[in-house]
Amino acid sequence: MTLALLATSLAVLCVSAPGAWLVARSSGNVRRMVGAAGVAACALGAGASVGLLHAKVTRTWRIAWSAPIRELCVGVDPLSAFFLLCIFVVGGLGLLYAAGYEPVATDDGQPTHGPGAVGRPARVTAWLQGLIAAMAAVVLARDVVVFLVAWEVMFLTSYVLVTTEDHDSAVRRAGFTYLVASHIGVVLLFILFGLLARHTHSLRFTDFVAMVPEPRLAALCFGVAVAGFGVKAGWWPLHGWLPEAHPAAPSPVSAVMSGVMIKMGIYGVLRTLTFLGPPPVWWGTTFLVVGTLSALAGVVLALAQRDVKRLLAYSSVENVGIIALGIGIGVLGNATHQPAVAVAGFAGALLHTLNHGLFKGLLFHVAGAVVHATGGRDLEAQGGLLRRMPVTGTLALVGCVAIAGLPPLNGFAGELLIYVGALRQAATPHASAAAALAVPVLALAGGLATACFVRLFGVAFLGEPRSAASAAAYDSGGVMRVAMLIEAGACVAIGVVPGVAIWSVAAAAAQLGGTAATPALLGIPALTTLSLSAAVLAAVVALLLVLRRQLLRRRLVRRGPTWDCGYALPAARMQYTAASFAQPVLDPFAALLRTRAERIAVAGEFPQAATEEVQLTDPGEAAVQAALRALVAPLARVRSLQRGPVQLYLLYVLLTLLVLLIWQVRS
Repeated sequence: MTLALLATSLAVLCVSAPGAWLVARSSGNVRRMVGAAGVAACALGAGASVGLLHAKVTRTWRIAWSAPIRELCVGVDPLSAFFLLCIFVVGGLGLLYAAGYEPVATDDGQPTHGPGAVGRPARVTAWLQGLIAAMAAVVLARDVVVFLVAWEVMFLTSYVLVTTEDHDSAVRRAGFTYLVASHIGVVLLFILFGLLARHTHSLRFTDFVAMVPEPRLAALCFGVAVAGFGVKAGWWPLHGWLPEAHPAAPSPVSAVMSGVMIKMGIYGVLRTLTFLGPPPVWWGTTFLVVGTLSALAGVVLALAQRDVKRLLAYSSVENVGIIALGIGIGVLGNATHQPAVAVAGFAGALLHTLNHGLFKGLLFHVAGAVVHATGGRDLEAQGGLLRRMPVTGTLALVGCVAIAGLPPLNGFAGELLIYVGALRQAATPHASAAAALAVPVLALAGGLATACFVRLFGVAFLGEPRSAASAAAYDSGGVMRVAMLIEAGACVAIGVVPGVAIWSVAAAAAQLGGTAATPALLGIPALTTLSLSAAVLAAVVALLLVLRRQLLRRRLVRRGPTWDCGYALPAARMQYTAASFAQPVLDPFAALLRTRAERIAVAGEFPQAATEEVQLTDPGEAAVQAALRALVAPLARVRSLQRGPVQLYLLYVLLTLLVLLIWQVRS
């Protein structure tokens, strides 16, 4: 029954995606019906995924095909079922939000009457459904051909979504960056699967799992997989496309891309680990190093941003770094034969994958609501939005607390499991210094994330409006609000009752860790106690606030401006800016960020002008761009080969065939 529901869900998505495109210029009711079909398909798929996880189904289907492929393989196991759950939940909420997302201004502040504006929301819905179906196909693939075709479809649909506002030159540049990065990743995946296929003489994943690779081959495949899938995951310093593409895409698209599409890189790495046999210790150390760099660099760079969506994009780099830390703990547990460590590490990584999809989707949707209301993404132009957008502001607070990893919300649960795994590894006879280092790294990243999102919420939603657009902001409603409420409710529910969510990752963690994931191994009793204690404390605080409001209802309460330091005419520009709030935190990282400041100093008793402009650099992105320029420069010398008569091209083909023939004869 569950498999039938899953098949029905995918079939509806495949049919409704082109249907949404065809009815782009039809009446609103028709477009809403097609969008509702996509949301219903995702709901069916999520229900089927829960059923597959409960039953721990592991099945493979082979479909006859023509030579030379001969057959195509698809299948499902607990790891696939868990990622299907993430895809359908986050994707379905993205579709629901997109159904009401017809902004009065685009995410760059330009009016919607630009080229191709008519029918654009329906086209976004169409391509979004195609992206969800492609991601589902990626995790269901059980051979190289199906996997790479689904991967390429996933890339193409997401590329079209990123370049939705293609009349903007900045969007076109972001699309080109994404195009280049994705193709580099695909080339590395071809190398990975070519190495595995050459060793097994097969394209099926089942044969990859059954092989016993040589240590050199396993190490080479591991390195290529981390690099190839790391581009999609956005691990630092392979993240350069991510802060470009997310701000360029419409907000519901950014929510799905950040919430679940980049996790296809995580899935690819985990699936590859099942092919390569028992891991050595240095593989786990590699993940811990990658996770440390991504977590710390991502959150520091997020603190430096004034574009709200760019801030959230860099925050995704931090969170995939946290996931990499969990994977590293799990791999170390497998390498040192410590199943309790392995299960806790993998469970923490998987649970944070789900949690990040929920709270990052919520925050991108909040950002979309703010863009919808104010027409811009500049944090320095916002302020005072909580009074004008009370529902959106409250939901933003939920998302900020969740992403900071604070109890009693869901971000705390996943990170605590990673803490547990790291501490267990540090306490074993095979203690690893890298595993022990993961504890302070997680703590530092959590502290910086708290500062980052206090800054985001405080500057955008508190204080006084910094622009006329913020002063005239209004709250979003309809299905946009419904989608955000569901995401916020899930963040609260998983945080208060984490055992339910941990159950969803137990089977996949057991598959990766090689042992049954019992409640004791997962630390469910202790986590539940901590979460409930924090929930009780939050409830007491809420009751005290209600009591205070009731007591003040019958009293005269006067409202006045915040203490103005003696100024007779306080103005909004006297508030803390986003840059000034972040400066004390960023100062220790000034050398890393290559901070450059241009100042006009305050002079005289009555200064007329005083400014400071600070420019920060992403060192990882700068290094990768420099390496690519150095790699591409020599190719300019052979550019003349691209130009010439047809006869010259035929000569190239003939020479290539001759070289291949000689190589084949010699081998």
